[in-house]
This record gives sequence, C-alpha cells and structure tokens, in this order.
Amino acid sequence: MCVKSLAGLNALVLGATRGIGRDIALTFAGDGANVILPYYDWPQACRETIQQFQALPGHHLVVKTDLRDPNQIKELCRQIDNDYGRLDILINNIERGGMPIVHGSYTPEQWDLEMDTTLKAKWWVFQEAMPLLKKSKQAAVVNISSIAGEPGRAGPAGMIFNEAYAAANRAVSSFTETWARQAAPVRVNELMLGFIESRHAQGTRGWDLLTEEARQEIISHTLLQRTGRRQEVTRAVLFLVKDATFMTGAAIRLDGGYCLGHDQTSAMPPGVENLAITL
Repeated sequence: MCVKSLAGLNALVLGATRGIGRDIALTFAGDGANVILPYYDWPQACRETIQQFQALPGHHLVVKTDLRDPNQIKELCRQIDNDYGRLDILINNIERGGMPIVHGSYTPEQWDLEMDTTLKAKWWVFQEAMPLLKKSKQAAVVNISSIAGEPGRAGPAGMIFNEAYAAANRAVSSFTETWARQAAPVRVNELMLGFIESRHAQGTRGWDLLTEEARQEIISHTLLQRTGRRQEVTRAVLFLVKDATFMTGAAIRLDGGYCLGHDQTSAMPPGVENLAITL
C-alpha cells in the first residue's frame, strides 16, 4: 500500500541547506513530516535554512554536524533517538563534486575530501541510522548519487566528473544493494542524477566555467536534449518514498538519457528479404 501522507513521519535529510536537498526537505515538511537537517558549511545558506524551518509548523531539528566525523554522526543519531524515538526516512544526500574544470589536477587532500564526503559519510550515516530506521514500520532510504560512476571522466562530461567522484558514485551503487539486504524490510533505493540545475548543470561553478560549446555538447549527448529540473528530482524522491513500496535495492537513473546518448540506434540493414525455410 502506498504511503498517502508523510504526516508524523521523521525524516533525516542530508545536504538540506541548499539546492536539491533543501527542496526535498521543504517538500517533506509541507507534507507533514518532521525534518532533521544537519548543516556544516555554507554559512549564509545555513542561516537561511535555520530561519526558514524555525518558522514552519512541525517538530524540526536543524543541528550543526560535520558528517565526515563518525563521532558527530553518532551524536546526531543519539539526539534523533532522544527527540523522536525512531527514523522513518533517510535521504542520504551528501557529496563534494570535484569538478576538474574547477579544481584542476588532483592533490592528496582533494582526493581524500572526495572520498570522505561523497562515499564515506554516506556509509557512516546509514550505519548509525539503521537501528532507528528499523524501529519504523515503513522506513525508506534514498541514496542520492550521480551518473558519474558510469561514464567517468570521459566524453562531454570529462570536465565535470573526476576520477574520485566517479569511483565514489560507483561504490554507492554497491552500498545500495548491500544495505537493502542488510536493513530489510527497510527499503533502500538509489537515485542517480545526471545534469540537473544546481547539480552538475546550471547554478554550479563548473557549469558556469564551461564554454557554451562544451555545455551544448553535454546537452546534445542527452537524449531529451536538455538538463533536468530540481522539481523533477523532488518528484522522483517522493515516488521512491511514498509509492515504490515494493522496490528495494534498485538504482534509477534520472539523467534524461545521458548515459545512453553515445550509442545511437542505427537503421536496420536491407538484409535478405522474404527468406523462406521449408522443413
């Protein structure tokens, strides 16, 4: 049975101070959920988020947490347990997209930061949150990842996806399957994002630094011939949380067909017509 409303459910949404994460958190709160929002950097965005959620009805928690630190994640989950008693939804949306056009060649520090955020933080959050999720009768996890794990630093995406980011996102898909087994009957699914506004496309430093020709190459490589919209991500997340109640361990691409775009379908050859076989 589909979840008709999020009213009274408790949702931990990572990355909710900006962009897609904030859209998801606001949508959940608007549907009646109590939203827990850890924040750390982006000071101006954090202040805006705190003010915004303090003014909303519901029991929301905005708490400073460095999600690269397992001890701070433990403390966050202890606070959730004390304040809410259980967790019904986890939106595992934390990453650092190390765009080559922004950061240039790798340093050891850059590599470690990619892995600590895009990969390891997701793992620690899930492990600490799993006991709270198992207290719920209808818990759902959505891992927000990127299609970077499929093309890697190749083709038109080469200036947006670097090797560590691509490797981390490919590993997230492995986590999704493992966690679906480990946490069952908690549902664990993954949403792999392509070029979407505020995530890889418009509204990011990397996209603004690309030449118009490079941006057009990415769009031309995408079957739907455009970038994605933030509200399309929010609707997909709501589907996974509320409607996909018999889906777990799945990874869904929301990329407008970018990953398929390099393999165009050719016309069938003339061949031999009306070949009859008599037995």
